[in-house]
Amino acid sequence: MANRKPSTKRPVRRRAVAVLHAAPAKAPPIEQDSAPDGPAAPSPAAAAVATPDRAAAIAQYRSRVPVYDFEIAPAEPMRRRAIARLALTPGETVIDAGCGTGLSLRYLTAAVGPAGAVIGIEQSPDMIARAQARVARRQWANVTLINSPAEDAAIPAPADAVIFHFTHDLLQTERALENILGNLKPGGRVVATGLKWAPWWSPAVNLFVRIAAQRSTTTMAGLDQPWRHLAPLLTGLVVEATAGGGTFLAYGVRR
Repeated sequence: MANRKPSTKRPVRRRAVAVLHAAPAKAPPIEQDSAPDGPAAPSPAAAAVATPDRAAAIAQYRSRVPVYDFEIAPAEPMRRRAIARLALTPGETVIDAGCGTGLSLRYLTAAVGPAGAVIGIEQSPDMIARAQARVARRQWANVTLINSPAEDAAIPAPADAVIFHFTHDLLQTERALENILGNLKPGGRVVATGLKWAPWWSPAVNLFVRIAAQRSTTTMAGLDQPWRHLAPLLTGLVVEATAGGGTFLAYGVRR
């Protein structure tokens, strides 16, 4: 009997103006209980790294910050749609979780008015520096930026609403969600957007999702249902698939 040759396969590699510092075509609405788009695309990388890597994320966005605003521009319609879904009114307080370079701030400040408040949370010092410059340039006196991981952020006031715009790693961090939603008033509104796997029969869409995720996340875990950790914290959760199933808009109210 011939000796078997050893396998030559290589193992898959697993792969927030003052700034406060902490001590870091539309698809129909679908209820959370059902899968939004059928079976998720197979993804070996999704299981490889289940926990977001903070240090890797900070390094990732340090390299992206010069081109970030340009790269995220195609998601502007989704940003405006998500902010509209918050239904903000003058005088309210809103949290921009993972605020990045502050691209949502002009819409949020306009919605809550001078009597309202916007709290931006961002762990990347490079990204929040851009947001700080934007706030100073626009002279928004009602914006507070917190440079901290969301799970450690000392949120200065209870909020009426929160937006998570393309913040996959944050959505996969349960302590972050608990801290942010714990600082929402009862019945506070929550809107989240981001990447997700499309159905298995949409390989071109999933190729886009994979490339975009490699540029913007440190884990692909949860891309089948990125809102999974939000679901137990919300009532009336609705998820809409967008962009051929490759992105989503989820919304509900705090329990």
